[in-house]
Amino acid sequence: MNLISNIWKQPRTSMAGLLIGVVTIAGVLSQQGVTLGNAGSGSVVALISGIAAALLGLLARDPKAGAQSSASGAGTTAKLGAWALIAVLLPTIFVSGCSGVNVAQNIVNWTPTLQSAVAAGDSTAAILDPAAAPIFTVATVGFEAASTLLVSQAKAYLANPSATLLSQLQAQVVNFQQQVNASLLAAARIVNPASQQHALAVIQMVATAVNAIFALIEQISGKIALAQMATSATITLAMVEPYRNRELEAAIVAKHYDEPVSVAKVQIATAEKMEIQAGF
Repeated sequence: MNLISNIWKQPRTSMAGLLIGVVTIAGVLSQQGVTLGNAGSGSVVALISGIAAALLGLLARDPKAGAQSSASGAGTTAKLGAWALIAVLLPTIFVSGCSGVNVAQNIVNWTPTLQSAVAAGDSTAAILDPAAAPIFTVATVGFEAASTLLVSQAKAYLANPSATLLSQLQAQVVNFQQQVNASLLAAARIVNPASQQHALAVIQMVATAVNAIFALIEQISGKIALAQMATSATITLAMVEPYRNRELEAAIVAKHYDEPVSVAKVQIATAEKMEIQAGF
């Protein structure tokens, strides 16, 4: 009886809770690859999630007749506004929607950032101290080849999103992620503080792009595929955590998606949590 009474007395709050539940469930279904069919260029699940989030946003802005000026009315609206933001952020992990074509396009969209970061590393050794330069060079020697292969595979998958090309993409992104993780550990051994900081920052730029692409690929990879990918991940995220620059990561993601840094941080944290759960 209390449940029914609360719904009757607080219809807006109850509706907000229902919409948040819809968005959350839709996000979980999307993570598991459940689409319920296609809707335009996306999936039915993505459409339902978007509509529910939009309705929640409208609900948060709907003035409460006769009482909106009161402190309680303002507080309710503020809470609903916060819930609307949470609902929008819940399903957002570097990608809008989970269709193969959308994900493939997002992966390709990240490749210029990846190539630019790799190119920046080519001239870095020259400005490091003499003892640090060889360490950095050895640590990053395979970046260009790995980047070229990943970009090529991403474009091939966009042109033909097949299971075979997805498998190749999965293997290559794990391989590249392991390379950048190993490079971060190697650069951490540089003694000169200034050279170490610069070397880590350059590698972090590459790592951020690779991790973003990894997060996208994870959206279209089943549990079995993720488990297989994790078996080749010998250097985990936890091992490189002390050498990561969180602010730099967030700045790169925010710039790429033209969004606030605070939103980028949520996206990165959510994607990282999923990777750790998968065994990376």
